Amino acid sequence: MSLFVPRFDETVLVRDAEAEVVGDAPVAVRLLADSSASGGALSTVRVTLAEGADGARPHVHHNSAEMFYLLDGEAEVLSGDDIVTARRGDLIIVPPDRPHAFAAAPGSTADLLIVITPGVERFEYFRHLQRIRLGEVTPESLLEVQELYDNHFLGSDAWDGRRR
Repeated sequence: MSLFVPRFDETVLVRDAEAEVVGDAPVAVRLLADSSASGGALSTVRVTLAEGADGARPHVHHNSAEMFYLLDGEAEVLSGDDIVTARRGDLIIVPPDRPHAFAAAPGSTADLLIVITPGVERFEYFRHLQRIRLGEVTPESLLEVQELYDNHFLGSDAWDGRRR
């Protein structure tokens, strides 16, 4: 077991009114703290999903764990081949190298706090996703940056069958 000790000098405080928001309904991502703000300890965003909206397709992180905390609503979360429904106040932590995805549960909205640790500079990744939504770059452009953001997409029969 290795121990990662982050090094940063200042308390990180992100005021709600000052946080950048990428996107809008059905998916809005509030950029809270990128890896560089916490000495590499974590990256965190808040994702708000409209009723039944998809958050992220199945993917894996090789170098980080991902935590999902449900602030409100209900979300379906894929972890491996299992899909669990998380409700307000529930916490799910997905280990590195485990396929995962998330979406608002059918008939529900979802408001999630998502933390990746150790952190990866991810703000630009969410901006890239927004450029895809706006048609400024192609979805295939994600393949060029998956190593940079440690975000590797893959297929999941369990997820595809549930989300249809």
